[in-house]
Amino acid sequence: QVRLVESGGGLVQPGGSLRLSCAASGIIFSLYRMAWYRQAPGKGRDLVAQITRNGSPNYSDAVKGRFTISRDNAKSTVLLKMNSLKPEDTAVYYCKAELGYAHWGQGTQVAVST
Repeated sequence: QVRLVESGGGLVQPGGSLRLSCAASGIIFSLYRMAWYRQAPGKGRDLVAQITRNGSPNYSDAVKGRFTISRDNAKSTVLLKMNSLKPEDTAVYYCKAELGYAHWGQGTQVAVST
């Protein structure tokens, strides 16, 4: 059974930082491309960042320079370090594992507000 469990969300003030973690089980993690998506209230689910199985990252223009995606294949974990957070970063953040077929986590809420 494939499971992706996100953690690390919460409430933070503008300019603050958070680190999201996604722990995977039931897959050969090192073979999968991993990604973080987000969905703000009333909007669609958008790609935030992804990392190939070889560790090559890419980012959406909205987060480039502020967020960093990384993976630890030994721990079957993908991280998203988020700095300089803005109110428009408020969303539910989802982890995705893809190897042809996609698996999704349940999401973790990030709220950026004073």
